[in-house]
Amino acid sequence: MTDHTASLAAFDEWPPELRALFDGTLASADGRFTASLCAADGAHRVRTALLSAGELLAPDARTLAFALWPGSRTAQAVTASGHATLAFVFDEAFYQVQLDARRVPLDDVPLACFVGTIESGEMQRVGYARLTSGIAFELSEAEASATLARWREQAEWLKRAASAAA
Repeated sequence: MTDHTASLAAFDEWPPELRALFDGTLASADGRFTASLCAADGAHRVRTALLSAGELLAPDARTLAFALWPGSRTAQAVTASGHATLAFVFDEAFYQVQLDARRVPLDDVPLACFVGTIESGEMQRVGYARLTSGIAFELSEAEASATLARWREQAEWLKRAASAAA
């Protein structure tokens, strides 16, 4: 008999395993984790940016800092609306997190840094199937080292943004 049970868990703080993923150390970063950050623009069109673990930082249990290219439609939509939705697959479950977000200007940083507070989050899992991946990056061998170095630098910027926003 097929297991059709589903589990849904709501949260307003990062579960410990996600805080560890978004801790800025990139200890478990293999380049394969990808999150979709979405925000609606003034015309109600959804704008999306795909982010790696190196572009996300959870400095505490309720906060997420993230970096976007400043000229992107997603950055403009988040700046204008103050809201974003982060969606990703982790540990065989689908996560969707609603964020209240604001841009934190930093001198000498080429990216737009944002700091958001979890408004609400949900984790969904079903018993009859394993969710193995969503959208996933695979770093090329030639670029892996440089990309991880860039992500580490971005994590430092996000730490500065989170401190500035506190």
